[in-house]
Amino acid sequence: MAKTVSKDRLRWWVLGTVVFGTFLGRLDQTVVNLALPKIISDFGITVTDAAWIATAYILANAVFVPIWGKLGDTAGRKKVYIIGFVGFIVASGLCAVAWNLPSMIAFRVIQGFAVSADYPTAMAIIAITFTDMRERAQALGLWSASFAVASIFGPLIGGPIIDDFNWRAIFFMNIPLGLIGLALALAFVHESVGKKRTAHFDWLGSSVLSGALFTLTFVLDRGQTWGWLSSASIICYVATVVFTVAFIKIERHESEPIVDLSFFSIKPFVFTLINNFIVFMAMMGSIFLIPIFAETFLGYSATQTGFLFIPMAVCLMVAAALGGRLIGKVESRYVIFIGTLVATFAFYLFTFIDARSGAWAIMLPMTIMAAGLGFGMAQRTNIIATVVSKEEIGEASAILALVRNIAGAFGVAVFSTILDNAINANVLSVARSSVINVATVGAETMRQFTALVILKAEVMSYAHVYWIATIVIFVGSFTALFIRVPHELERVVAMPRTETMPTE
Repeated sequence: MAKTVSKDRLRWWVLGTVVFGTFLGRLDQTVVNLALPKIISDFGITVTDAAWIATAYILANAVFVPIWGKLGDTAGRKKVYIIGFVGFIVASGLCAVAWNLPSMIAFRVIQGFAVSADYPTAMAIIAITFTDMRERAQALGLWSASFAVASIFGPLIGGPIIDDFNWRAIFFMNIPLGLIGLALALAFVHESVGKKRTAHFDWLGSSVLSGALFTLTFVLDRGQTWGWLSSASIICYVATVVFTVAFIKIERHESEPIVDLSFFSIKPFVFTLINNFIVFMAMMGSIFLIPIFAETFLGYSATQTGFLFIPMAVCLMVAAALGGRLIGKVESRYVIFIGTLVATFAFYLFTFIDARSGAWAIMLPMTIMAAGLGFGMAQRTNIIATVVSKEEIGEASAILALVRNIAGAFGVAVFSTILDNAINANVLSVARSSVINVATVGAETMRQFTALVILKAEVMSYAHVYWIATIVIFVGSFTALFIRVPHELERVVAMPRTETMPTE
């Protein structure tokens, strides 16, 4: 099929293929969260037990992203991409027939393991397919937008399926869609490897890195439940530090390290990661809280809440595409800086939401946030692909994916912790300043009074969270100004390069 498509059109088919694959993988992650209440009912488990269904997926995804990135550079990117797709289809079928909690957790680990092959290989495939710097930036921007768009459309697609059928249908749905994605990948994606291809693989470094990522992601996901200073959390902190130190020592003496530590001597690379961490922490933390607020205090259903995200989805896609067109016209660090400041204004608008807010009080800030963050997406991904050699794009993009995963988990953990602490503090503050204006205070009156105090405290706490988020992302926006890509490096990247990509 690839032979019948002109070379000029082929690269856009490649982009469509990897965008579809990335969208499908991230869509599954968001849809499953909607299905948890029915899974809890069917399996007869608690909410705490059900959290492991999401945790297992997140942990497996975070742990294996760097490994897949290295394997893609050495063994072949198309090969790894296809393996990931096949694994996702098989794991989805297994999840659909899971009979209890342990089987579901095991199958979700397999699914997360398979999906983690997508990001590093997809980014590398795009980078070698689009040799023109501006076209590549646009392609990377559109592809990056698929992450957030999938998170947004999850409730829209998953809600009706779960309501009209059952939770197993969302996993069965992945099978035909996965087969379509697999067929597209087989037809349009060409094989490619780095020039430094070698049979050696850093299994020791991979194992130690997996240990560090597991304990870090684990405590970020479960710390709120355990208590951040509990013995279990402290054990995870210590284990993360020990694994990290051991990993650094191993990689310094490894001929083909799983993570090239020399990347961190590249200042544009480091500051891009820092800015990316702050942005994704704020974005994922806010997206996590908005549905809870809408359904709890505004009385929206899951499907109605999903509609709130449609303007954000559209704006994010448009902004990502337009931002890519600015590559080569405006210095990337200024685009990222201005975009992050625009997102800061959106977080400021969130501080005004309360129980009387209408739909636009949520949609407008989210749309503005999407505009700001979308314009910087193409720049961030393009910088990562620019400052390293083509042979190392898979590894570099895997690190970017890893930072995004950790930032998302960190954002959810930090935002939820701040919210809980603010609620506790506000309950006392509201109670002290409240008066019951009745002659006789009975049990029912006290119950209503207490409920109103808690309600007021909870609503006030969301504003408190977004004030902190506004300050954090405002300060973090200035990290973009330190992202300086040498002009001579940009000229080199703009020139076509040869790559192992034979015609099939």
